[in-house]
Amino acid sequence: MAATGETQPAKHQEVGHKSLLQSDALYQYILETSVYPREPQPMKELREVTAKHPWNLMTTSADEGQFLNLLLKLINAKNTMEIGVYTGYSLLSTALALPEDGKILALDINRENYEIGLPIIEKAGVAHKIDFREGPALPLLDQMVEDEKCHGSFDFIFVDADKDNYLNYHKRLIDLVKIGGVIGYDNTLWNGSLVAPPDAPLRKYVRYYRDFVLELNKALAIDPRVEICQLPVGDGISLCRRIS
Repeated sequence: MAATGETQPAKHQEVGHKSLLQSDALYQYILETSVYPREPQPMKELREVTAKHPWNLMTTSADEGQFLNLLLKLINAKNTMEIGVYTGYSLLSTALALPEDGKILALDINRENYEIGLPIIEKAGVAHKIDFREGPALPLLDQMVEDEKCHGSFDFIFVDADKDNYLNYHKRLIDLVKIGGVIGYDNTLWNGSLVAPPDAPLRKYVRYYRDFVLELNKALAIDPRVEICQLPVGDGISLCRRIS
């Protein structure tokens, strides 16, 4: 608690930020100095529209969107997949980073949420890069795994969906991403709850998914097929580069 008369750090304004930084003022500094000034106008517009949605905590944070956009350019990604779309903030970040003939296979169980951001994506001129499929991802992934032509066909895959299926996704995605390609799993530090004591007062959904995220992290750490890097960006993102 701050001493009497001590100025309290300002709370940052990023909706759904899920930042693990202990200082809100420091996070706000990052946003205002390095993120918001460089945020493309369509992404800013979609972020502001999403902020009005009742489930806005599901959105990708602006700093993570910036990170994904730069990462995709660094690895020269062209064919990508996204599992878990919501209103499409990270999807738009990806689409803007890909070349004109780049492709994104976008999977989500809720098309209604995607259509919130679709007019902005269309106005940005990148809707032609997106192949949106509504429905559970696992059945489609199983079909793709059975098709040898799909093996090693993706440069980058981003997963921000049902945490209780993350390991099931990984078992399939490892065949679909190319050697040298990258899979990114979002929320792998899960609100900081992974190191919380057993009696910590956690929200019900945080406590429910916590064990699944722990299981994923343990599995990735010993998976010899990938190199990994877990970063405290947003709510934690684990990058897996396939090496075999």
